[in-house]
Amino acid sequence: MTQDELKTLVGQAALQYVVPGDIVGVGTGSTVNKFIDALATMKGQIKGAVSSSGASTKRLKALGIAVFDCNEVAELSVYIDGADEIDDHGYMIKGGGAALTREKIVAAQSRQFVCIADESKLVPTLGKFPLPVEVIPMATQRLIRQFAKLGGSATVRLKDGQPLVTDNGQHILDVTGLQISDPLAFESQVNQWPGVVTVGVFAHQKAHVCLLGTASGVKTLKF
Repeated sequence: MTQDELKTLVGQAALQYVVPGDIVGVGTGSTVNKFIDALATMKGQIKGAVSSSGASTKRLKALGIAVFDCNEVAELSVYIDGADEIDDHGYMIKGGGAALTREKIVAAQSRQFVCIADESKLVPTLGKFPLPVEVIPMATQRLIRQFAKLGGSATVRLKDGQPLVTDNGQHILDVTGLQISDPLAFESQVNQWPGVVTVGVFAHQKAHVCLLGTASGVKTLKF
């Protein structure tokens, strides 16, 4: 199966975690787009969604699914999102789509995090995928130097030759050269650096379930 077909498979499989009558937490990215398309088939059974990005909000509304602001909803039963990497503890790297801050907010508001991914995203140690970090622009160069002290090489993510601007009006650093052997400690450490809005390690908001698309079908991992 192609990677696109695997994404479709896990997007459809995630429907089993949607609670009828509830508001669903919805992430961002190409795999989540497959889930949003699948969710449209049961839109009459849910109240709507809380979305982690402008792009997902636009897609949900186009399919006739109501989108609520985070502040209108006390708690979500489930948050469904993809990952750039996930390890066998459910710790993830996220933020390839630049929505990591809002993704972490919605994940924290949810009782269960269901990660949907193809099997190429499962890794023994986080760090092969460049680590996204949302930063306040005035801190950029100092944060690049701080990552260098950890052995990482950080660069500003560009779009059309200019720094990409997130939905929150900030910039993204992509950091390579890291082996994140203790994701919980790493996330806590980097979150304390002045100028960091959010680091793309999801350890404190880890996945509870991962639906992994494989050549032999969807494999369910529980953490």
